[in-house]
Amino acid sequence: MSNERTPLVTSGVCGLSVTTVACGAAPGTTPEPPPGSGTPNKDPRKLNTFFGVMVPTILSMFSIVLFLRTGFVVGHAGLLQGLLMVIVAYTIISLTVLSICAISTNGAIQGGGAYYMISRSLGPEFGGGIGLMFFLAKVFACGEYVLGLVEAILDVFGSDPESSVSEGVRVLPQGYWYTVLYSSGVLLLCLLVCLVGAHIYSRTAFVILLVVTVSLLSIFISSVAVKPRDFVITHQGPGNQTLRYNASYTGFSAATLKSNLGPGYSLDYSTNSVMSFATVFAVMFTSCTGIMAGANMSGELKTPSVSIPKGTIVAVLYTFTVYVLVFILVSATCDRTLLIQDYGFLQRINIWPPFVTVGIYCASLSAAMCAMIGASRILHALALDHLFGLPLAPAAITSSSGNPWVAVLYTWGLAQCVVFAGELNAVASLVTVFYLLAYAAVDLACLALEWASAPNFRPTFQLFSWHTCLLGILSCLVMMFVINPVYSSGSIVLLLLLLLFLHYRSPTSSWGYISQALIFHQVRKYLLMLDVRKDHVKFWRPQVLLMVANPRSSSQLILFVNQLKKGGLYVLGHVQLGDLDTLPSDPVQQQYNFWLSLVDKLGVKAFVDLTLSPSVRQGTQHLLRITGLGGMKPNTLILGFYDSCTPEDFFLQDTAFCDSSIGQNSDGEYNFGVDLPSLQAHFPPVRHVESPRWLSPEEYVGIISDAVKMSKNVCLGRYFFQLEGEGKDSKVDGSERTIDVWPLNLLQPGSRDYQDVCSLFLLQMACVLNMSNKWRHARMRIFLNVETESSDQGWVVNEETFRELLKKLRIRASIKIVPWDSVVQHHAKSDGVPSSEPTQALSEGFLSAVNCMLTEHSSQAAVRFLYLPRPPAHRSQSQQYLAQLEAVTYGLGPTLLIHGVTPVTYTDL
Repeated sequence: MSNERTPLVTSGVCGLSVTTVACGAAPGTTPEPPPGSGTPNKDPRKLNTFFGVMVPTILSMFSIVLFLRTGFVVGHAGLLQGLLMVIVAYTIISLTVLSICAISTNGAIQGGGAYYMISRSLGPEFGGGIGLMFFLAKVFACGEYVLGLVEAILDVFGSDPESSVSEGVRVLPQGYWYTVLYSSGVLLLCLLVCLVGAHIYSRTAFVILLVVTVSLLSIFISSVAVKPRDFVITHQGPGNQTLRYNASYTGFSAATLKSNLGPGYSLDYSTNSVMSFATVFAVMFTSCTGIMAGANMSGELKTPSVSIPKGTIVAVLYTFTVYVLVFILVSATCDRTLLIQDYGFLQRINIWPPFVTVGIYCASLSAAMCAMIGASRILHALALDHLFGLPLAPAAITSSSGNPWVAVLYTWGLAQCVVFAGELNAVASLVTVFYLLAYAAVDLACLALEWASAPNFRPTFQLFSWHTCLLGILSCLVMMFVINPVYSSGSIVLLLLLLLFLHYRSPTSSWGYISQALIFHQVRKYLLMLDVRKDHVKFWRPQVLLMVANPRSSSQLILFVNQLKKGGLYVLGHVQLGDLDTLPSDPVQQQYNFWLSLVDKLGVKAFVDLTLSPSVRQGTQHLLRITGLGGMKPNTLILGFYDSCTPEDFFLQDTAFCDSSIGQNSDGEYNFGVDLPSLQAHFPPVRHVESPRWLSPEEYVGIISDAVKMSKNVCLGRYFFQLEGEGKDSKVDGSERTIDVWPLNLLQPGSRDYQDVCSLFLLQMACVLNMSNKWRHARMRIFLNVETESSDQGWVVNEETFRELLKKLRIRASIKIVPWDSVVQHHAKSDGVPSSEPTQALSEGFLSAVNCMLTEHSSQAAVRFLYLPRPPAHRSQSQQYLAQLEAVTYGLGPTLLIHGVTPVTYTDL
């Protein structure tokens, strides 16, 4: 089996490898990194559940909202709506957490976290698109956390807007460009820490968590220890005027709690816009966007399938409890003015304000670093998979310790652009929308795995179902549009563009496609519903089995039959001569990839079915019986013509088979290990005149006879190597083509029935071809052979009857009357042999006359449809039968001889 890290599209920038054990490698071994690749030699997996998942997740979920936006949420929304927001937000993330736990416990997880889960579940297109969106969400979140930290710094150290002179510690000038400058400095600090490595951050993160915990304890203690007090809050208003607000801290008070129960949406002093449920929820939801902080560290975790579900669930429960308690605490102790007009009010009411100040700085800084590390790991995983080619190729480079330092630089550069927004609330909605879209994708991945019912989807975490996945998807999408319809629509459009981009790059992977599992699940269900007992002639369509000896000489016929199938089943069959008893293994199984690559090269919509048999005839019988499934089984067998012509090599004529590429085809698509040279080498050279035939004339005619006995229609194709314009790149529309149909059995002049089953089948096949793309505008001509010199003038009536029949069958064609009295005169009638006997001896003069008649009237036709007589019952007459067919069709050009045995036309509704 191929490595899960098989690159999709080779970028050619650097030959990077991954320190993951290949699926086919022996236990305890790792692939050797190529020299000079920069790939780490040490195992980067060092973190356990607590340090690798719980600590970063808790810090990311506390971030800035806990200390800087709790009052904002409760002040505008009130306690009841605030708790509702918390419950809704945590319900959404809890549903996503269940999906994360299910996917992460279903197999080994490599670096890349959410991207790895989605891409290995939904395939490269969806995984790459969502992965890039999730990377952008992390980048915006990093910028948001940095802006929140700068806001907190300026609350303490920023100069007073009323005074031009710095007082005490308030020495930092304020303004938009100063905010950008301070944010850039903080980002630079985050960059330096992240360049050292995630393990340094994880060690300091525990200390940061201790500091944040102490800050939280000080808040709860202060609510009891601090006495009521009043404050005057000032803000810079429009026109440089100063706005003053009187606010108070009341301590625990029933009146304060009652006044804060309902909503009180008003003007936000930082953005000067009126708040609403959606805008406040967008800010509040940013506290919930850290649930994947642990999953994004999957490349550094010792046991990610154990650590991610356990650590994430504990972190979610812990943060939910803290948020509910803090919301109730501030609602009962602070009036609404204090909550709305001062984001940093917790410092004002603390027994020692530096407790909260340090807590804010630590929580914001750690959340920013966690977002930067998580984003860089996602980008690194994207680069390793070569989904976006050259632009992201450098991001695959790592240090000797495994730190993707180039991806960190990419992330830092984009986060630097985000801080130009200048205000935390300005980017909160965009961050929330991106995260919700990523969470919906994780739920979708889990839903798809559950609906596919694949036996290998056996997660050890069982507390989920398709109901939770579907509810998670719907809730994420609904909340996206509630928060900001414009951002939501734009993010979905961006995702669709990324999907289209990746689809047209045609990345093919060895990861396994959930789409294939879902298709299999649905196809099996519909095949069971496709009941052969309910077949009706008015819904008949050709379902073709084309027997191919060597595609080098049969490619034009393969392309032609692709036009003839009319949306029906099309199978390429091949018989490998041999006996399984004398072979160590089945040689057929190794050939499927070559034949499927041939199908891709030719651009035909066909299946491939191969068999091993001592003879071609016996193998064809096997295929006619077992090919297909349920109601989708071949009803028509098509063979190449058995003659002495030297076949031509189509591979030497088509440029698609001449371009040399290794590992990729001419479209840059990964081709499952079958490159063009190996494809050409697999199929043997075309047969020379002196080369022995694989089957005798008797066996060939026996195959035709077997098919008729099995109630299969039979077609023989001759001279199709002369047919041009059938390739997938051809622009032919058929406007200059002609389809000639000869519905009469030309080898039995006594037969005048134009409406027998075989003749009608021949007309139907010609009509089907006329409906295909490359033959849509072709002219169809039907030739009626009549004996004008006969005393019986019934042919006139027959012609009118035939015209009526074509009208009923809705077949648009011109009818040509062909007198063939001179041809019939050559017909030899042997005594004692009925005229309807197909094995009747025919003179060379008659056969030559028929051939001349066909050449005279159909020499300019693109393809001819002729009546194929029933094969002889006696094996000894096989060569005579073939000689007659060869003489009649000699030199005609592309010709299809057809023998139909099933009714296919219907005139009623």
